[in-house]
Amino acid sequence: MSEEYQKIVTALKRRRKGAVVADICAATALPLSTVNELLPKVADEYSGHLRVTDSGEILYYFPNGFKSRYSGLGATIKKAAKKILAFFKTASALIFKIWIVVMLVGYFFIFIALALATLFLSVAGKSSGKGKGGGSLSVSLFRLIFRIWFYSEMTKPRNNYGYAKAGQNSETRPLHKAVFSFVFGEDDPNKNWEDKEYKAIISYIQANRGVISLAEYMAFTGKKSMEAETDIISFCSKFEGSPEATQEGTIVYRFDKLLLSSDTEKIGELIPPVERLKNFSDNKKSMNIWFGVINTVNIIFGSYFLHHSLITGVLLTKDQFFGASKLYAYTHTILSQIVNEPHNVIKVVLGLIPLVFSILFWIIPTIRYFIEKKENNGIKLKNFKRFSFSKIFSSPNKIDVGAFNPIATECTPDDLKSATDRVIKDMGAISNPQVEIKEGNTIYTFNELEREKEALEKYRLSVDTSRQNLGETVFDTND
Repeated sequence: MSEEYQKIVTALKRRRKGAVVADICAATALPLSTVNELLPKVADEYSGHLRVTDSGEILYYFPNGFKSRYSGLGATIKKAAKKILAFFKTASALIFKIWIVVMLVGYFFIFIALALATLFLSVAGKSSGKGKGGGSLSVSLFRLIFRIWFYSEMTKPRNNYGYAKAGQNSETRPLHKAVFSFVFGEDDPNKNWEDKEYKAIISYIQANRGVISLAEYMAFTGKKSMEAETDIISFCSKFEGSPEATQEGTIVYRFDKLLLSSDTEKIGELIPPVERLKNFSDNKKSMNIWFGVINTVNIIFGSYFLHHSLITGVLLTKDQFFGASKLYAYTHTILSQIVNEPHNVIKVVLGLIPLVFSILFWIIPTIRYFIEKKENNGIKLKNFKRFSFSKIFSSPNKIDVGAFNPIATECTPDDLKSATDRVIKDMGAISNPQVEIKEGNTIYTFNELEREKEALEKYRLSVDTSRQNLGETVFDTND
């Protein structure tokens, strides 16, 4: 933190009711340019708010005190905790994903192998004792061939949509990625959204003489006025912007440095970007059905082994062997050649663990489904607010908000009426609307917003844009 910055913070702390730029200059003896540069940064760090005085000056005030968002013990602990949590989340997710694939596929084939072994041992016993069992052996061989085919289908390379690979240019999707998709879903489609949003805002500012209003910023972000005000001050801090007051007393945000651009393609219309909805899974539906079948098989076998291990227990005598279920008895016999207490291994390894895992395998996607449904509705609401804010700003006079009908699914929340009410409430915080009922429709007129829009356009026309384009090259080091 620079000495000048600290001087400004100290001066603001002494003025509980706020201060204008001239007050800070008088209190610190710092140059006007320095104060204008650092004040937005101070307001960003300490969650400052802005007002316009009768004289037309910007008053900075801090209703929440001077608790820093970026420094101090509390902020440091939050940053460290966030990094540690992100690390453990990534590491645990990786381990858990590997464990899921091993458990799902591994246990399935262990159970199938034990079932087949039981069939062969049973058939061999009948064949040696009674000379029968040829038909059963044929059935078991058919089942074995089916299992091998099923395994080859499940492990065959597939494209992003779950289809088997058809040609050399098809994208492959290994089995483990398909399992991850079913359990954890796909990557966040709005990753790096803040960067995309900032790019759209900067392009709009550059196309509109380096100036943006709070209402326009709300249209880009979908945030209500209080959140948008805090956010736009942070935006000013990052991109060297400064709040200004028009002659009519409207606060605008000016970014002279962003005008110096060689890019001539800029978006001047108020068209906010749209967040995409989260997809439950990109797998083919049949692929997810197969995962469900495999997991159901694991649940059945896990329940079976846990139940019989608790009921049957240790097999010691011949009568106990023939009195028990064949699968459990033969599994007990096979494991007795490897471990001392096979009944405990069956109870825990073949019963409890796969049963708990299989239940989790259902619970995680189910919980994720409802969470993503809620998140998607939040995305729809935010997109709808962006859409509605931009419509209201474009035409604030006599507007029927109920007639807004976004075509895109991403912009249509489940409860459209409630979303519309929130739009009116949020926009009404900066411009109280007049309400008129006409032919059964509610018509809103945002007179204050109309005046602010006129003041904004007037201010933009007063901005000198002679240096907006870089012009011709006058010197090149390559010459």
